[in-house]
Amino acid sequence: VQLQACGGGLVQAGGSLRLSCAASGRTFSTYVMGWFRQAPGKEREFVVTVSGSTGTTYYADSVKGRFTISRDNAKNTVYLQMNNLKPEDTAVYYCALRTSGIIATTTREYNYWGQGTLVTVSS
Repeated sequence: VQLQACGGGLVQAGGSLRLSCAASGRTFSTYVMGWFRQAPGKEREFVVTVSGSTGTTYYADSVKGRFTISRDNAKNTVYLQMNNLKPEDTAVYYCALRTSGIIATTTREYNYWGQGTLVTVSS
């Protein structure tokens, strides 16, 4: 499985960005997808996850109400719509795939990772 994330960039506070993550593989639709982020000097942290079959989602409190995850199984792609961005959202954002149908929030529970895309929010 290979994951390719894109869509990062520089945006002012209050702005929006949409990240995309395209996955290879034939069984994408059955697997959990997640987004994590890592700010400079900090550990990688959970942002949001979505299951494959039911579309169940779970968000970190810090992004709830501002970020929305979605997936298009026909395109093997997961998206992260980020609205009302804040400077503290600045980080490298990683998509990840978990070879399970049960959502999870820790990095160790994900099996494959994309290369990361940088999001910078200026104040």
